[in-house]
Amino acid sequence: MAYVIFQGLLGTIPRQPILNETIRNLYFHVTMWFAMITLLLVSMIFAVRYLRSDNVIDDDKSAAFAKVGIMFGILGCLTGSLWANYTWGGFWPNDPKLNSAAVGMLIYFAYLLLRSSFEDEQRRARISAVYNIFAFFIFMPLIFVLPRLTDSLHPGNGGNPGFSSIDLDGRMRMVFYPAVIGWILLGTWISSISYRLKVIQRTQEERVAESAVGHRAEVNG
Repeated sequence: MAYVIFQGLLGTIPRQPILNETIRNLYFHVTMWFAMITLLLVSMIFAVRYLRSDNVIDDDKSAAFAKVGIMFGILGCLTGSLWANYTWGGFWPNDPKLNSAAVGMLIYFAYLLLRSSFEDEQRRARISAVYNIFAFFIFMPLIFVLPRLTDSLHPGNGGNPGFSSIDLDGRMRMVFYPAVIGWILLGTWISSISYRLKVIQRTQEERVAESAVGHRAEVNG
């Protein structure tokens, strides 16, 4: 990531009309969305595993990956909005992919609200897992299919050509692909830390509960 950030800010880039220096955002905006999709996919897989096993560990991992994926989605929206302001003349132009991404993010925000609305752990895990699966399979068409069916400002959508060898030379590809891998690994690392913190919190709560039970038994005895 140090290599990606350094090259992203100071590395050599092709000089293209309109894009100019903003093409550096390719290392951040686009790659963050790759990481987001990967993390949400992993979250959905753990949700399926939980429904099959009823193992709370799978739910903890699903929630951890979903939360970090949403965080990357927010960062992707912010970097994309900044990029749009300099290339399309506004922070949020009326673009199908932007609007679809916003709807998708709202769907996942609802997932977080859903998890916080249940006190019963098993019920929360089961309902959240089902919602997570549906959210993923709704989100993917929103950002990949629908924008291709109409006019869009985004490259590769609505008849617009995607980034190609004309825009990206070999030097940029040497940064872009490591950036994709780097952001995915960073997101996975953060998710694992979030999961471990949840395990520690649950262990502490169980010890407190056991201590309270033992204390009541001593008092009653």
